[in-house]
Amino acid sequence: MAVTPIVPPGAPGIPACWTSSAKSGVGTAFSAKSPLWFTISHGILNEIYYPRLDSACTRDMELIVTGPGGYFSEEKRDAAHAVAPFEDGVPGYRLTNTAADGAYRIEKRIITDPKRPVLLQEIAFVPLKNSAADYKIYALLAPHLVNAGMGNTAWVGEHKGQRMLFATGRGVSLALVSSLPWNTCSAGYVGFSDGWQQLQNGGALDPSCQRAEDGNVALTGDIGFSAGKTTALLALGFGATPEAAADLALASLKQGFDAAAETYVENWRTFQTRLEKLDRHTASGLNTYRVSTAVLASHLSVARPGAAVASLSIPWGFNKGDDDLGGYHLVWPRDLVETAGGFLAAGDGKQALQILTYLHSIQQPDGHWPQNVWSDGTAYWPGIQMDECAFPLLLADALRRAGHLPRARLADFLAMIEAASSYVVRNGPVTGEDRWEEDAGYSPFTLAVEIAALLAAADMLDILGKSEPANYLRETADCWNDQVERWTYVTGTQLCIEAGITGYYVRIAPPDDAGAASPKDGFVPIKNRPPADTDKPAEAIISPDALALVRFGLRAADDPRIVGTVKAVDTLLRCDLPQGPVWYRYTDDGYGEHEDGTPFDGTGRGRAWPLLTGERAHYELAAGRKEKAAQLLETFERSAGMGGLLPEQVWDSPDVPGRELWEGKPSGSAMPLVWAHAEHIKLLRSLRDGVVFDTPPQGVERYIKGKTSSPLRIWRFNNKIRSIPAGKALRVELSAPGVVHWSSDNWLTIQDHKTRETAFGVHLADLPVAGLTSGSTIVFTFFWPDAMRWENVDFSVGIDASW
Repeated sequence: MAVTPIVPPGAPGIPACWTSSAKSGVGTAFSAKSPLWFTISHGILNEIYYPRLDSACTRDMELIVTGPGGYFSEEKRDAAHAVAPFEDGVPGYRLTNTAADGAYRIEKRIITDPKRPVLLQEIAFVPLKNSAADYKIYALLAPHLVNAGMGNTAWVGEHKGQRMLFATGRGVSLALVSSLPWNTCSAGYVGFSDGWQQLQNGGALDPSCQRAEDGNVALTGDIGFSAGKTTALLALGFGATPEAAADLALASLKQGFDAAAETYVENWRTFQTRLEKLDRHTASGLNTYRVSTAVLASHLSVARPGAAVASLSIPWGFNKGDDDLGGYHLVWPRDLVETAGGFLAAGDGKQALQILTYLHSIQQPDGHWPQNVWSDGTAYWPGIQMDECAFPLLLADALRRAGHLPRARLADFLAMIEAASSYVVRNGPVTGEDRWEEDAGYSPFTLAVEIAALLAAADMLDILGKSEPANYLRETADCWNDQVERWTYVTGTQLCIEAGITGYYVRIAPPDDAGAASPKDGFVPIKNRPPADTDKPAEAIISPDALALVRFGLRAADDPRIVGTVKAVDTLLRCDLPQGPVWYRYTDDGYGEHEDGTPFDGTGRGRAWPLLTGERAHYELAAGRKEKAAQLLETFERSAGMGGLLPEQVWDSPDVPGRELWEGKPSGSAMPLVWAHAEHIKLLRSLRDGVVFDTPPQGVERYIKGKTSSPLRIWRFNNKIRSIPAGKALRVELSAPGVVHWSSDNWLTIQDHKTRETAFGVHLADLPVAGLTSGSTIVFTFFWPDAMRWENVDFSVGIDASW
């Protein structure tokens, strides 16, 4: 009897949202013919990305099991889950979901077809109670085509004589086909008439629900399992049209799972074989090194070689909808350089060089890199983070020192190096945002990256015959390095008394303000906190970020100022969890779940970051404590979730089972965090070699061994210093030719110094004030010859006793 189609009730469905960010696996075919990436958690598929790794196309796809007496079981909620890779370093997965009530077991193998954009799931249903004939198994798919849950259309149809489930939206389509013919199928609106609602409320699918248009939709199909046929292959194809997606799905179905899996595994074996042998197995047999290398490679773009996103996840995704377009599937230049460092540590210099080439391609005309971009290079957030503008210089020099950028090849990047160096010297040392995407000011981490990058760039420019710009970069680096403590180191605070230390580096000091004697006397706005709990004195906020001064070669690990800071950090930010110590980002961090475990929603409380355990391990190695570093490596690895994936944050409070939060286990933030896996690889390499893998040598030689200091202090319109130590010359830097009209005796005598144009279009004049005594004041203004006008504002710089 024919069924008359109806419009399913509930259009357009409940507001769309994403799903859990706690992934237990990520994978891709590692093939240009298959621009398809997938994630799994809770024993099921989550987001699938196509045709770019920054465009999610599904929310999730799971199975529902029904049986006698109204039996209803949802595998992601009502089963225990186990996951295992096909083999070390191959992110194809075997999933085993065993019903909590002991009724059944579902076994899956999941890969993408290396020859085409098709996701393959081989599914076996094993009844543990009753017989196979007593159960029905349904596939439930939630299309979120092109990064959105709303605006999708789903229907049940046919293609070339075979029944299929289809969806389309925003120019992308999918088609789901089964090797066992579908029985009853339906399309409906999520929360009202989707298959989950129909099966839960009525025990069967409504065959009249055949099409749901323009909404948050879901597709459901009864897989034709029977007593003699308990294994099915589902092929989910993607294409520009429904017909194209269906043709691809049918081609993969015809080829079969095993043939696709053979090529899939071989592609990954080929990649893993060429890497350094840093293998490390846990007690469960998981090879953590190969997990990390596979994570890095699984986050690489196909369309834009060298691009890699921060994570194929959406933090607290179950609490976020279509307005959260980016998730973490965006490219952050900082994370990308860290990823390149992971590849370099693993021995894949070719991939690291490809990342540098991509970074070169997305550099902005003025020399900076955007805060983050889509994989095609389109900027997303508008912030400026000076560490991101400097990191690519460090990557270029690391590749040069490792032999991957000989002089002829280095010359290809000369324009990039010059533009980036120019941007950093013109706009640093103050950053618009720190590495946590938040505050402006003097950040020890950003300062360390900027200074190290300028020294690295100077070496590269010297090699390319650019000695004058190289010298200018070193002079600037020396000047900034001399002032790191003035900007960010405090003494005599209440924390000093409590921790029994002389002083410590603050997390960040605000930009110079005429109302404060020095930046560290100002206030720092704390983001992600309620309005009444924001601004804090700079001296009250500390962070492990100061360890970057050691990591990037500017301060010795045993420098008393560093040692004191480590003690302060451990006093306030160390969190002892079942796996060992993990650290918070900074005092009063608000980026994390609320106290009761509810998701971060713009405010919250920051949780502990395993990444910081890896950074601390690197510090301990730099300090000569290799055994302690090795212990922290174990802590780092024990912070991983199911499948060995490293999370951004771990839960630091008593268990909240209802929210899947357990002490020491991954929280609802991003997982995997690619940056953390890159840090893991680098730590394995560092421990093997006995030295920190990615410490640039220039700062160590110049500042730690050579004790180089600067005879200068630099005044610029974007960094109007208010005082200099006695004995220093004052360098005035302008963006156009000028005459510095100045006096050191309140205009009784006047001197004029014309600027000279130097590297990067900077116009400078060095004022000979080194002989002035403490208490003197330099007053100056400018005449602009090109415009034939005076500045008509006087500026002043005081002479202090030596700092």
